[in-house]
Amino acid sequence: MRYRERFDREVLVEECWIPTRDGTRLHARIWRPADAVPVPALLEYLPYRKGDWTAPRDAQRHPYYAGHGYASVRVDLRGSGNSEGVMLDEYTATELADGVDVIEWLADQPWCTGKVGMFGISWGGFNALQIAALRPEPLKAIVTVCSTDDRYDNDVHYTGGAVLGIDMAAWAGTMLAFTARPPDPSVVGDEWLKMWRERLDAAEPFLHTWLAHQERDNYWRHGSICEDYAAVQAAVLAVGGWADPYRDTVFRLAEHLRAPVRGIVGPWSHQYPDRGLPPGPSIGFLQETLRWWDHWLKDADTGVLDDPLLRTWIPEPVAPSTCYSERPGRWVGDDAWPSPSVQEIRYGFDAELSGSAVVVASPEHTGIDAGRYFPFGNRSDLPPDQREEDGRSVCFDSAPLAERVEILGRTRVSLRMDCDVERANITVRLCDVAPDGSSMLVTRGVLNLLARNGRERADPWRPGEPETVTIDLSAIGHAFPPGHRIRVAVSTAYFPWVWPHGARATVELDPAASALVLPVRAADSDGSISFEEPEQAPPLAVRTGAAPDRPERVVRRDVANREWILEVDPNYGGSRTFPDGLTYTEQATETYRIREDDPLSATATSQWTISLRRADWLAEVNTTTELRATREEFIVDSRLDAAADGETVVSRHWRQRIPRSSA
Repeated sequence: MRYRERFDREVLVEECWIPTRDGTRLHARIWRPADAVPVPALLEYLPYRKGDWTAPRDAQRHPYYAGHGYASVRVDLRGSGNSEGVMLDEYTATELADGVDVIEWLADQPWCTGKVGMFGISWGGFNALQIAALRPEPLKAIVTVCSTDDRYDNDVHYTGGAVLGIDMAAWAGTMLAFTARPPDPSVVGDEWLKMWRERLDAAEPFLHTWLAHQERDNYWRHGSICEDYAAVQAAVLAVGGWADPYRDTVFRLAEHLRAPVRGIVGPWSHQYPDRGLPPGPSIGFLQETLRWWDHWLKDADTGVLDDPLLRTWIPEPVAPSTCYSERPGRWVGDDAWPSPSVQEIRYGFDAELSGSAVVVASPEHTGIDAGRYFPFGNRSDLPPDQREEDGRSVCFDSAPLAERVEILGRTRVSLRMDCDVERANITVRLCDVAPDGSSMLVTRGVLNLLARNGRERADPWRPGEPETVTIDLSAIGHAFPPGHRIRVAVSTAYFPWVWPHGARATVELDPAASALVLPVRAADSDGSISFEEPEQAPPLAVRTGAAPDRPERVVRRDVANREWILEVDPNYGGSRTFPDGLTYTEQATETYRIREDDPLSATATSQWTISLRRADWLAEVNTTTELRATREEFIVDSRLDAAADGETVVSRHWRQRIPRSSA
C-alpha cells in the first residue's frame, strides 16, 4: 500500500447541513481543494455513520479524490448518523429523493462545476444505481461496487425464491441496532436526545416488511433497475468480487445497460478492492476510478472506453481454505457480454445411472459449512473443504479431466425430478475435486420449487408428476486443472443459507435426463490487462481495542438431540477510539440452530451491543432478533433497549407472526 501524503491540490475539510425538499437536513462532510477553482463533486451516500463506523474507510478515499481535484462528499442518510429525520427501510422513495436533492445542491455550489459523480459499496452502490435511474441532470457517472440491480433475487433477503436464512434475520438484526444509534451531541448539540427518541420511537424491525413480501412484487421491483435498464443514462463502472454474493450484477449490467458501462470482477470479498483485505490481490482502485471520473466529469482523454467491456480475474485452483491472502490467477478481457470467447458446453450426468432414479433426502443441517454470505475479509469467511457437505448430498462426478477447463459466467444445471411434497428447496453446488479427494466449492445456486415458473408466483409441486427444473448458479471464474474432477452436488437442505420449508422433502432425480451446462472460456495468454498498486490517503489515527477472545465461527453438535449449532462473530470492527475522542464499541453474535431431522426446529438469532462514549456522555444500544417458523407462519421476536448515561431511554419488544405464502 502506498500512502499519498502530498497531493496536487491542498485539501480543505468542512461539515455542513444539506436541506431536502421537505426541510429535513442531512449532515455532510466535504473534502475539497482549498483554492477557488470550481471542481466536479463526488457523492458517497450511506446510513453507516461517517462520524464513526465508516470514518477509517472514508479517510482512505475522500481526501485522495479531493487532492486530485474533486469535492468528495460523504452524507449520512436521513435518520442515520447526525442527519435529521428517521429511517424506516432500505432504499425508500424518500431516501432516493433525498439523494437527488443532495446531488442538485452540490451542483449549485460555487465550488462545483455542476457535474456530479456518485460512488459506493453495498448500500452506497445500490442507491447510486437507483438514483442514476431517476436521472438527476447533474449526475454524469457512477462507480458501483458490490451492489445489485435486483433487490429480490440478488440481495440479503431471498435467493432463487427461497428465504436467505443466514442474512435475512442477521442483517435485519444488524439494521435494528444500526438505526437505533444516536446522533453525536458534539455535532447536533442539545437536540441529540430529542432526535434519538424520535428514531427509537419510529423503529420497526425491517424483517417484518421483508417477510411480508415473499414473492417478487412491487415492493421489490422498486429500486431494482433490472426492471428498466434504459432508465440509467449516467456512465456506470461496476465492480464486484468472486467472494461477494452480488457479483452477477456486473455481468447483467454489462449485458443490458444502454449507457456507457465497464465492469471489473476480481477475487475480492465484500470490500473496496484497494483495501488489502483477503482474498487478494488488491488493485489501484482509486487510481482506476480517477480515470473514470476524469473522463466523464473533466472531459479528459483517459482511455477508459478503450478498456475491455469486462475485465475479470481467472483464479487458479488452490486447496480449500476459509481464507486466502491472495488467489493466484490472471486478468482476462472480454469486449462483449455474452462473450464470443465463452461457449456453453453441456455435460450429461453419469451414463451408468441411466434409467435409475437417484434419491436425494438431505439432513437438515446440510449447509453448515457454507461459509459466510458476505465474506468481509476475515479468517473464517470462506467455505471450508466440502467433503462433509458432499457426504450429505448426492454427487455426480466427472472422470479425471484430461485437460484444463476454464469457466467464466453462470453455470446452469437442469434436473429431471419428482418431489414427494408440494414445497421444497433444491441447492446445487459446483465443486473442484482434487486427486487427494479434497473438494473446493466453486459456486452454487438455489431454487425454491414454488418459484420454478417465476419469482412473482408460487406454484406448489405436484407429487407424482416429474418436471425438469433449471437452477442457475452464481457467476464465477475458475480453472479446473488436468487430473481434477468436476462435481455437481445436489441437496434438499442448505441451512442456514436457505430457510427450510415446513416438511422434509425427498426428491427422485433422473440422471439420464439431467445435465450440467458450463460456460467454458477459451484460454488465452493475453497479459495486457494490469492495474497499478493500491494508493490511498494517509490512514485515520484510530486506536483499536483488543479483539474478543473467541473464534469467529464455531460449529457444535449435540449428538443425543441431533442438533447442530453455528455461532458466528461477524467481526465488523469492534472497539475504536477516534481522534475527536469518541469511543465506539460493538459486539455481535449470530446463532443458528437446527435438528438434522426437523426443519421446524430452525432458529436464527442476532444479538448486538453498541456503546458510544465521549468524556461524560455515554449511549448504549442492545438488540435481539430471533426468527423461527411453523408450517404456516414465520415468528419474529425482536427487542430494543437503549440507555443514556445509565438511564433507560426506551425498551421495546415486538412479536410478529407472518403467514408463509411461498417461503
